[in-house]
Amino acid sequence: MGRTPREHNVLRKGFLLVPHNDKQCFYEEVEEGVKIDIDYQVIAGGNYDIDCFVTDPQNNAVYQEKKRQYDSFSHTAASKGVYKICFSNEFSTFTHKTVYLDFRAGEEAPLLPDMNRGSALTQMESACLSIHEILKVVTDSQTWYRLREAQDRIRAEDLHDRVSFWSTGETFILFLVSIGQVLMLKSFFSEKKTNVTATT
Repeated sequence: MGRTPREHNVLRKGFLLVPHNDKQCFYEEVEEGVKIDIDYQVIAGGNYDIDCFVTDPQNNAVYQEKKRQYDSFSHTAASKGVYKICFSNEFSTFTHKTVYLDFRAGEEAPLLPDMNRGSALTQMESACLSIHEILKVVTDSQTWYRLREAQDRIRAEDLHDRVSFWSTGETFILFLVSIGQVLMLKSFFSEKKTNVTATT
């Protein structure tokens, strides 16, 4: 039976560890009509899969997926209240999972204070907007590369540990075989010496 889920304030962006036979839940109060976006990806542990579900203030499931490696989810709040985001690793008996979570609620604040006005943007404001959009793409790309780097590094470290363990095991077996061969050869010569003594 799984342990009681851990309750946290919402993790906007970052990594979280979900132990085996356990689940972690995060909470965020959302106003009516506000759009929420969730991106997550398992970067370490087992088969790189996790159960994820999101419930609205009335405890209705608005998103529920099992054993996913990664996914994205968008939802517009129908009513004001606390939304719950849970990651469950209860199906795993031995393996912890490391999950990257990116949670966004609401629209991005205007880059410039007067951007919501009805008049057209100046050339400087348009250039700022263009640079801002490009920087967001660069940030997303960097995040993707960091996730791939972390995932590949964890796999490489796991492979290194397995190779080291196998090499140590092979060395130990070779050592035992060498000792066995020496003892076997020694026993052959001991038997021959005993036979010669008995004949004389």
